[in-house]
Amino acid sequence: MMIPQRTLLAFFDALLQPERFKDYGPNGLQVEGKTSIGHLVSGVTASLALIDAAIAVKADAIFVHHGLFWRGQEGCVTGWMRQRLKALLAHDIALYAYHLPLDAHPTLGNNAQLAQHLGWAALDGPAGHFGDHGLGCLAEVDFASDQALARHVESKLNRPVVLIPGVQRAIKKIAWCTGGAQGYFEAAIAAGADVYITGEISEPQAHYARELGVAYIACGHHASERYGAPAVAAHAAAQFGLVHTFIDIDNPA
Repeated sequence: MMIPQRTLLAFFDALLQPERFKDYGPNGLQVEGKTSIGHLVSGVTASLALIDAAIAVKADAIFVHHGLFWRGQEGCVTGWMRQRLKALLAHDIALYAYHLPLDAHPTLGNNAQLAQHLGWAALDGPAGHFGDHGLGCLAEVDFASDQALARHVESKLNRPVVLIPGVQRAIKKIAWCTGGAQGYFEAAIAAGADVYITGEISEPQAHYARELGVAYIACGHHASERYGAPAVAAHAAAQFGLVHTFIDIDNPA
């Protein structure tokens, strides 16, 4: 089945509500392609590798979390930007990208989908969220220690994590926010978390963890955000009878 490009855009906008967010770049249709779409590819980042893979499976459109355009760019179509745009335009492939709106969706977003994959869910209502736009999430869990939780995360994501241990105690409340959300650590501590999980760690967070006794787990930016895009794309495909293919381009970061 084929649907108009704009129909799919309207569906994504209604589902993810990008107007609610002050984001780092444009959300929605970033590159126009075919006017009708039948095969939708999803992935984490609009890299050349993902675009080439989408071309290989004859996709009409790509849905990603990390698009091409970000605040602070020079706006020049050179180098990697030229390569990616050239490939999209040459094959008439549309690119849809949603950043913070995809993190935040309560069931299909990156935070919700990572939690589902790891075996828990955010607490209901305001008690389950913190930080800008309520992006940070909180859940009640039961792990014997932060080491036991780290091993659990490693087994579910199939990759090593960075653990900065906190005070040795049972883990009853965790906070998390996918991607590069290390700046939310202090807010997570203030919300009463025993452990904070995100994709990345910067230099200050190791000191905060040691000094304040709250453990920090960095599980990889890509690894923490590879579940939201395929969940949303699969939902759209089911709604409209589209073909959907998730392509995971490995990234150690």
